[in-house]
Amino acid sequence: MSKLFIIPGQLATFQSLKDRTLKLIFETGEPTPDQMAGVMYSLQKAGFIAFNPDPFKEKEKAMLTDLKVDFDDVGKSKGQRLRAVLFRCWEQDNQGHESFQYYYDQYLEKIITHYKNKLDG
Repeated sequence: MSKLFIIPGQLATFQSLKDRTLKLIFETGEPTPDQMAGVMYSLQKAGFIAFNPDPFKEKEKAMLTDLKVDFDDVGKSKGQRLRAVLFRCWEQDNQGHESFQYYYDQYLEKIITHYKNKLDG
């Protein structure tokens, strides 16, 4: 079974979440058994979402099939995981920063400076 499945549908609504991610809800017609198998296989897996108001061309399908996911097993990229860990650190000790965004910006600048100083030249 191909991991790529395509189901015609419409984006019904979305919700902004507190970690700056989105929850997307799509509505489809009645899926075929193959489409339903694709949905069930993909449940709780990280992947890509592609939306096109027109049917996908074969070249586009091939491109989508070749994409590689850079997520851990719970669906977060390494950058998202780092941000989540820094948020938990800020919750436990905000070091005087009232907003997480300010804490995050300052902490990332420290990390960047640390590694820039390790570079030759």
